[in-house]
Amino acid sequence: MSRVGKKPIPLPQGVKVQIGQELQVEGPKGKQRVPIPNGIRVHQVDGRLEVVRDNDEYAALHGLTRALAANAVQGVSSGFTRELDIVGIGYRAEMKGRVVSFVLGYSHPIEFLLPDGVDCKIDKNTHIILTGSDKQLLGQVAANMRALRPPDPYKNKGIRYTGEVLRKKVGKSGSGGKGK
Repeated sequence: MSRVGKKPIPLPQGVKVQIGQELQVEGPKGKQRVPIPNGIRVHQVDGRLEVVRDNDEYAALHGLTRALAANAVQGVSSGFTRELDIVGIGYRAEMKGRVVSFVLGYSHPIEFLLPDGVDCKIDKNTHIILTGSDKQLLGQVAANMRALRPPDPYKNKGIRYTGEVLRKKVGKSGSGGKGK
């Protein structure tokens, strides 16, 4: 039984919803569309959205549709943020219009084009703050940036999410070698 699907979604001030073949959510931060699969219905009841399924065959889609609708409502009203830190001597990033230029210890700088709907702010050349209304797109952009130089478990260098805990591994020990 989907507990997620049963929770109603409160609609904040300034958020408009149109229900048809898909759910269209419009607010101060933009517009989002959420597909409504067969067997799932969405109703607007006095300032909140309720997601209902026809029968238990659609239980998985029930919770999924409700979660996607809740993310769309939150995205167009308050938006989402994702923060990344760049760790390493000489590693840095800077903005050039819609392009983020990374210096990550490679022989060349890496140019990263931001998609529409995602904004970036860089503090102190090493702290990246990504904001946007689409949670999925924002998470994918953050993951793509992190993949440019994933955190190294031996030296702890690379791009990581703010607050991400890394396990530092011990390197090779220098004693006991060949020829003895």
